[in-house]
Amino acid sequence: MGKGTMEITARVEGHYEVLETPFARSYNWKPGYVTLVCDCGQKFALSATSTSPTCGKCGVDRSAVITDVQERESQLRQEVRQPWRHDTQQQADQQVRDEAAYPVGSPQRYNDVTARNGESIR
Repeated sequence: MGKGTMEITARVEGHYEVLETPFARSYNWKPGYVTLVCDCGQKFALSATSTSPTCGKCGVDRSAVITDVQERESQLRQEVRQPWRHDTQQQADQQVRDEAAYPVGSPQRYNDVTARNGESIR
């Protein structure tokens, strides 16, 4: 590395982590980020929302890296931005697994919230 430069050590694309529970899926957004090391030895993790554009130790400007992460986040594929619209096969597979694991009457089984008096419609 030359004077006033930074070395990117990792780059992670923004994505959703999927948590499966009986008859449900939740999607938790994990923003993209880069980790880098400055010439001065300072280590950083920068995301699209990072607010400090300079190295606190040596003053190197990191704004170009932050801008790059922001641009990458804005150009994510549709499958990454809204995975619930594209993982229909995984959702169907989960439904089959859940129905087998939790038979009708099981406390973990989905209850139809639109049914009258709390009775499921079958």
